[in-house]
Amino acid sequence: MQTKSIVTIILVVCLLLTPIIASLLNRNFTVPDQTLTTINGEQLTLSEFKGKALLVSFWATDCAACIAEIPHLKSLYHDYHDQGLEIVAIAMPYDPPNHVVAMSKAQQLPYHVALDILGVHQKAFGNVRATPTTYLVSPEGLVVSGIIGSFDLETMQRKIEQFINTQPFSG
Repeated sequence: MQTKSIVTIILVVCLLLTPIIASLLNRNFTVPDQTLTTINGEQLTLSEFKGKALLVSFWATDCAACIAEIPHLKSLYHDYHDQGLEIVAIAMPYDPPNHVVAMSKAQQLPYHVALDILGVHQKAFGNVRATPTTYLVSPEGLVVSGIIGSFDLETMQRKIEQFINTQPFSG
């Protein structure tokens, strides 16, 4: 009986904290100025995307929700890249690089895919633990939205369109 009460209390606390944690993810903060290494060996600095809308997705090749989200990311890239959207998918530190490369090739990912072997980038974004975790960054470099778990495609499209329809972009 006592164990059941403890479990109930834990569940209630988790339910109460979920909106608080979600709201913390949605607070504006400046995107960490990280230099990433892509699976192609390219060096990217997140600050170089200033002036563009940027979607940063933390993912893993063994995450079913991450794999299910790939078609949405590809769709967003194809629909909005020419209008100024950039997407960077950052593989979690525990994900073997050869798995990331193989998945990226198999899925024909058109956007940047970076490795985070030392966990530096996940820590810079608030110690990301769950995948997928997606951040939308404004052209000014502010993280304006954070989502733990799969994002809703239509909602994300509306959020992206707020930035690409109001900001001039250079190709």
